[in-house]
Amino acid sequence: QVQLVESGGGLVQPGGSLRLSCAASGSISRFNIMSWYRQPPGKQRELDASITFEGDTNYADSVKGRFTISRDNAKTSVYLQMNTLEPEDTAVYYCYARWFLIRVYAAWGQGTQVTVSS
Repeated sequence: QVQLVESGGGLVQPGGSLRLSCAASGSISRFNIMSWYRQPPGKQRELDASITFEGDTNYADSVKGRFTISRDNAKTSVYLQMNTLEPEDTAVYYCYARWFLIRVYAAWGQGTQVTVSS
């Protein structure tokens, strides 16, 4: 029904920047919320940032001031601008979307690897 495809991961040096992209395809054009999660090696998945359909944003304390979530005008693509990256930001980053159609649905992307290392 909905597919999320992430891109933009890679290897970056500490202090560098990356921009992740997530494009949604399918029959849904209104997402109540779109988010970016990370899963560091050996740890649980955790929320980094989210944006609601109305444009309200929310960030984890660890990324406030460094990461910015945004989306396109069609509100079906979401981006994560990551600045001042640290080795602790190394993780697989997942895009998440939730929508309502009679009931609540949700989808995850396949993940994109971000490695911060010198």
